[in-house]
Amino acid sequence: QFFVFCHGLLQLSQLLVSGYLKSSISTIERRYGLSSQTSGLLASFNEVGNTLLIVFVSYFGSRVHRPRLIGCGAILVSLAGFLMSLPHFITGPYEYDQSVASTFSNTTDLCQPGAPAPWANLSDASCTPHASRENHEVLLVMFIAQALLGIGGVPIQPFGISYIDDFASERNSPLYLGILFSVTVIGPGVAFMLGSAMLRFYVDIDKVGAAEVQLTNKDPRWVGAWWLGFLVAASLVALSALPYFFFPREMPKEHLSIHNWCPLVLPGFPVVLLRNLRHPVYLLVVLAQVNICAMVAGLATFMGKFLERQFSLTASLANMIIGAVNIPGAMVGIVVGGAILKRFQMSLRQCSALCVLGMLLCLLTAFPLLFLGCPTQKVAGVTYWDSSVFGHHDMECNAQCHCPEKGFNPVCGSNGVEYTSPCSAGCRNVNIHTDNSVLNYTGCTCFAGPGPTGFARPGTCGTGCSHLFVPFVVLSCLAGILASTSHTPSFMLILR
Repeated sequence: QFFVFCHGLLQLSQLLVSGYLKSSISTIERRYGLSSQTSGLLASFNEVGNTLLIVFVSYFGSRVHRPRLIGCGAILVSLAGFLMSLPHFITGPYEYDQSVASTFSNTTDLCQPGAPAPWANLSDASCTPHASRENHEVLLVMFIAQALLGIGGVPIQPFGISYIDDFASERNSPLYLGILFSVTVIGPGVAFMLGSAMLRFYVDIDKVGAAEVQLTNKDPRWVGAWWLGFLVAASLVALSALPYFFFPREMPKEHLSIHNWCPLVLPGFPVVLLRNLRHPVYLLVVLAQVNICAMVAGLATFMGKFLERQFSLTASLANMIIGAVNIPGAMVGIVVGGAILKRFQMSLRQCSALCVLGMLLCLLTAFPLLFLGCPTQKVAGVTYWDSSVFGHHDMECNAQCHCPEKGFNPVCGSNGVEYTSPCSAGCRNVNIHTDNSVLNYTGCTCFAGPGPTGFARPGTCGTGCSHLFVPFVVLSCLAGILASTSHTPSFMLILR
């Protein structure tokens, strides 16, 4: 029972490291200019080292000192967590378009006909080489860290599960595994909650004073302290690894006798592998788990970003929703699945039926989610054009405004269309509050208002479908509960 507690704590900490990356993926994209394709590859790269070694290492599960090997793997996971935070310390401070921040300081981002372009002395060529080199260094460090995370995680789950199953009775084993998986699920939940907390702090909190930061966490240019959570998670993994170096190689069984110890025989590995691959039940369960893991990996990586874009949420709020609703729902499903197994003492055929029933109900519940999307936001020159617009900077209304090509300070026009800056909307004036923050922009010539010109407010327009947010969260949570009920039965099919 103490081993179950320790292993649940370790897997919680391990998944805190991997889950935290997913909670901060959109922030890391913004900080280092990564595409979703690159960030998705980064988030899944830990599976490379894991996939290459897990079958080979699992074969020697009963032939090695499993607790000590678990401890060594945990040390590698901890090292990977510390490496993930390293890019923050080897790169310079975060720089953003400061032409008009949350406080108004100058007029360079307004339309200024006839005036020399304030951005004329800047070019992409002057900053691209350094930025590219810096991003290459960042990506190299992060990919190495992810590979170490995958390698370190190889012995943790299979050795822990087999250790528990070997020395627990058949009656208690499903309950122990259900508890273990439930505690494990808390890891990603805590990771998203940690991400919600850390991303409220400015990324360079250790480099600049609070007075120098002119952004708020609702500003689209805001970047939170993504690196701070990795330090916390890696420290927890290191502490969780210590007890494993003191567990015995074998424990007294609760009822059954211990299997005879087998010597470390490498030639028998291919035979065992082929025998398992020819077993239809084993193969089908593994294929099912692969598909489930692929689905979960995609959702965990980009669901936060999806909520941010679809429902106009901040990164911290999106993470809080996932960590406080969706992840606990999955935990409830795992507990229910383990409890059903223990209560009814299910056979292998009944375990299979429970898995099928859970996934079918999940499919029926998740199907309506396909229709709970929001319309694409109209962004001038990007997703929206009218008869007079051929490109973002070719509009007649702002042709004389000398707008910066790469300026990004989004505003929402009174016509419901979003513009990447006040200048691109043709706005020539700004109204400010007494605290020097921007109220709105006026004299915008690219769209009509109550008068001959329109006005715009700072920030994005949003998607205007907030009424779909609650149904989306409820259905996704319910689908997660139903799918998770098959988790423990599927593992019992493999073990038995």
